[in-house]
Amino acid sequence: MAPEDPVAMNPAPTPSLRTKISRRFLESLVKIRASLEQPTGGNIQRRARRIKIAAYSSMACAAGSRRAWSRALLAKLRSRAKRRHHSQHQRCLGLKRKRAGSRNMAPYKVSRANELRRLVPGGKAMDLCNLLEETSHFIQCLAAQVKVMQTIVDRCSV
Repeated sequence: MAPEDPVAMNPAPTPSLRTKISRRFLESLVKIRASLEQPTGGNIQRRARRIKIAAYSSMACAAGSRRAWSRALLAKLRSRAKRRHHSQHQRCLGLKRKRAGSRNMAPYKVSRANELRRLVPGGKAMDLCNLLEETSHFIQCLAAQVKVMQTIVDRCSV
């Protein structure tokens, strides 16, 4: 029996998380740059908001749909886009909507687990074990996102 080639046994390596994030994020930045004119006043804020959304969506897409936080984050971004489109339509019609505020809520003591549930997308619906696992993966993805953005800035600022 001849020994098998170890390279032939292993499938092609999948791209790392940072590579996936950077590819999607750079594609989004190219689209943002092509769609918006020169930055001025409110246009700068619009561009900053679109860059932030692109960063979060590229991170969530790169993580995949197996993670609860990525599904929750993508669903939140989609619902915000729908609400923004809907509110722009209502503004054109001259309709106003009252905001439900929480100004008079009494302060209460929050446990650390509940604070973590508030910070991790989709964390409110998780038990503690899943919450900790999803949190660790979310932190890894955030760290990868920061490294990608740092690399982009370093390369562009030369």
